[in-house]
Amino acid sequence: MRRTTTLRATAPAQRASATRPPASRAATAERQIFDTIAEAIAGRRLPPGTKLTEEQLASTFGVSRARIRRVLLLLSQERIVTLKPNRGAYVARPTPQEAREVFAARRLIEDDMAARFAALPPAARAAAARRLTAHVERERAAAAAGDRSASIRLSGEFHQLVGTLAGNAVLAELLEPLIARSSLAIAAYQPPSAEDCAPDEHAAIITALQDGDAALARRLMAEHLEEVEHKLVLDGDAEPAIDLKRVLLGA
Repeated sequence: MRRTTTLRATAPAQRASATRPPASRAATAERQIFDTIAEAIAGRRLPPGTKLTEEQLASTFGVSRARIRRVLLLLSQERIVTLKPNRGAYVARPTPQEAREVFAARRLIEDDMAARFAALPPAARAAAARRLTAHVERERAAAAAGDRSASIRLSGEFHQLVGTLAGNAVLAELLEPLIARSSLAIAAYQPPSAEDCAPDEHAAIITALQDGDAALARRLMAEHLEEVEHKLVLDGDAEPAIDLKRVLLGA
């Protein structure tokens, strides 16, 4: 899905265009609700397993339950929300096997993207690298400010931006939901003390990409994703109850 804006990554979590609500006046509120919930999930403020109660969401956003139901259906198509018959909607919680498969898929796609990026003409490659560098500076600023939610969002957006700049729109679109699902896996299985994607690792990848060193860029990207996956502990405990209104609207 493409945001008019993250990561939207960049917008706080870009999503496949097929799942974006129709661009009509009637759908504007649904699109905003969709984005708000998706960004809260991407930023791990709504952790896996959180129940998304229709009545509470309708009250929070001041809309009908029917409209909330449509938004939840769209989120389920992204596989970041799970709809359980007779039980309601929940932020998706990937199984350990699903988490491994998501990271394996990301490595395959991002390996190709790194090679494509490194093969760009020198001028285009330099311009693209400047955009990535500016993005990493935003990551560093968020980390320095202790803004974990922004750091998480920007980290994912970095990977989406690499894909977008590499020049293959189909692969970039395939990557979007995988980033969202890997974020869910990290939220479910990474210890709170573990660090997310480090800006310095991203900076090293940028240097290899800018130099056109495809072999090094591919290796660094693979090692980076493997390191993130290796931080997961696949027997994570259940998350505490979440106040949806406070998380989504800051109330």
